[in-house]
Amino acid sequence: MDPITQGALGAAVPQAVATARKGPALVAGGFGFLAGLAADLDVFIRSAEDPLLFLEYHRQFTHALIFIPVGGLVTATLLYLAIGRRLRLTFGRALLYCTLGYGTHGLLDFATSYGTMLFWPFSEERYAASIISIVDPLFTVPVVVLVVVTAIRRSPIYARLALAWVCIYLSMATVQRSGALAMAEDLAAARGHTIERLTVKPTFGNILVWRSVYETRGRFHVDGLRVRVSPKVFPGPSIPRLNAARDFPWLDAEGQQRRDLGRFARFSQGYIARSPDDPNAAIDVRYAFLPNTLGALWSIVLTPDASPARHVRFQTNRRDSRAQLGARWRMSPADGPGADHPSAPQRSRKEVVGLGGFRQVDAARIASISLNPFGTHRVGLFVHVGKSSHLDRCPGIAEKLGDLVRHPRGSSAQRVILHGQE
Repeated sequence: MDPITQGALGAAVPQAVATARKGPALVAGGFGFLAGLAADLDVFIRSAEDPLLFLEYHRQFTHALIFIPVGGLVTATLLYLAIGRRLRLTFGRALLYCTLGYGTHGLLDFATSYGTMLFWPFSEERYAASIISIVDPLFTVPVVVLVVVTAIRRSPIYARLALAWVCIYLSMATVQRSGALAMAEDLAAARGHTIERLTVKPTFGNILVWRSVYETRGRFHVDGLRVRVSPKVFPGPSIPRLNAARDFPWLDAEGQQRRDLGRFARFSQGYIARSPDDPNAAIDVRYAFLPNTLGALWSIVLTPDASPARHVRFQTNRRDSRAQLGARWRMSPADGPGADHPSAPQRSRKEVVGLGGFRQVDAARIASISLNPFGTHRVGLFVHVGKSSHLDRCPGIAEKLGDLVRHPRGSSAQRVILHGQE
């Protein structure tokens, strides 16, 4: 998570136990805030020669559960020597506040999708609940406000309310994730795909719009999903899974670049493909500003004529980030139910929606057509006409082909022509 959220949650936990008898909430919050940030000091573990070193050490031992007592002790010692004695705070109380604050860091990072080595050194697997973005104002702002109020009013009740909000929001995010998984599974089934593996993650700053990436037959399929609130699919592209022998035939099998490629693949959990923009680059398909694009946030670049000892180059992609974030927000329900995807074709002429044995509906009256939001494995179409709604069930919804949607054989809906809708 972002530093503000990490520090605020790190402050809230010790504040929640800092009663008048146990110490002032301001001191508890200050020590917890700094301790809540301390685990991310691992970002300074990096090498100018090895650009992937920081990827391997970020969220590693400093974020492990077994390291919490050590991290709490180190931060408590430093803060006690620096300011604790001047505040007449006992070392035991400083240790309590710092250990509680430090302990929140790895658990909060686990809620995101990046992956955290919680069980290091016993396991180097990165665990991720993938229920919240690394930046989410709706999650963070109430916690920050309640932490500040706790410090001013010197009452732990507000810090406890902050912790209650954290639990409520993460519970809502978990429900949203289950809905995103169901929508992704239904979408793949409608396309006739058998999912070999699937990951869904919330997009930047919210838990309404999610990114879905699933693999089938050696290809990754990327889509955006608006879950439960005016549910909608934003179809995206597909891309072949990386095959080093096919995609980089010139790569030295014994060279450092080949080893770096393997390291990047492990970090990406195998969601790796050759960049569509650079034939010598490999991207992490899991992350992008827009949920239905292949504009990866980071990649590695290989050099065909590199020496055997040369490393790959790691690069981040922040091009057009403001425009892409604007496009992302236009996917939110603020545009109204059934709002067009930015790339959806606009039509001025009237078409007719034919639903098999159902009645004909003038497409000019259609308010929206969306996926069944209830997470069932039977995909449904919600066709909203004026102020009334008609639910027409069918075995699947095919991919968007312009403004023509063809349904699988045996479906009760033979074809649907949409009026500027997905």
